[in-house]
Amino acid sequence: MTATETAPEAGAGADVRGGVPIGPRVIAFARDYAALILLVAIFVTLSIISSSFLSFTNVMNILNQNTPLAIIAVAGTFVIVSGAFDLSTAAMYAVVSVVAASVATSTGSTWTALLAAPVLGLVMGVLNGLAVTRLNVHSFLATLASSLVYKAVAVLITGGSLITVTTSGFSDLGRGQVAGVFYSVLILLAVFALASLLLNGTVFGRHVFAVGGNSDAAHLSGVRVDRVKVTVFALSGLAVGIAGAIGVSRLASGQPQAGSGLELQAIAAIILGGSSIYGGIGAVWRSLVGVYLIALIGNGFDILNVNPQMKDLVTGVIILAAVALAAADRRRR
Repeated sequence: MTATETAPEAGAGADVRGGVPIGPRVIAFARDYAALILLVAIFVTLSIISSSFLSFTNVMNILNQNTPLAIIAVAGTFVIVSGAFDLSTAAMYAVVSVVAASVATSTGSTWTALLAAPVLGLVMGVLNGLAVTRLNVHSFLATLASSLVYKAVAVLITGGSLITVTTSGFSDLGRGQVAGVFYSVLILLAVFALASLLLNGTVFGRHVFAVGGNSDAAHLSGVRVDRVKVTVFALSGLAVGIAGAIGVSRLASGQPQAGSGLELQAIAAIILGGSSIYGGIGAVWRSLVGVYLIALIGNGFDILNVNPQMKDLVTGVIILAAVALAAADRRRR
């Protein structure tokens, strides 16, 4: 640090404790934990104002209803942390849904149909990763283009019609319970645990952070950047396939419009949870917090019988604040 790049002088309005200015510390704390604090605050408030909110059935329903989005957001964390975007998740969700429904009706095999969804999702995710790396196209444009292709594929498979599944046991994955807990919630917990371990406890996870922080520096350090990028998109596609299997099982039908808007909801939840839109910073638990914060805001507005448009307004303001915090933290760094 040169003489002209010194820290703020005493008396210049900087409150310094332990050598770290209070302002940046507050920004960093808000980025990391504001969503969690807000989630707890809303949960407590709704528990007080509504006698039915804190019932086991209601809480489990909230968890279950948002499971597909949560699974997609958990895997999407890898994409965001790596400094990329995946705008094709909703289109992939539609494709895996209609394919699973089509396989179930044509073969009569429930598990073949449901297993086809994550396999197909994985393949589409890999194709996204290859489009980004091999064609050297920005992930925003590459996945926007692939989403148009995948949407068209979903329509071509169904002819634009609904595929109703009557195969025995097809709805068990999406509606089944054990001790009052939905299978889908148990799957989410397993995905969350594995994703957390992968991001925080493996060499691959460190490489994801490195690529998101500075891909050029990561490359010079020996990180196989393209392989990391393809892998994070593959994980995103796999998660979409799992979420799609749960969704189509729950509804017992596949339709080309399934999952509409999921891509933006997932990205919003990830950013709202505190992961940086610029890459290099993030955590799986934060994305989960973001998903259920949005869910509780919606649930709260329903309980209070408030205009549904206000939900979007409040959610948008909170997301904008989260992005502003990320931008402020980036400038500080």
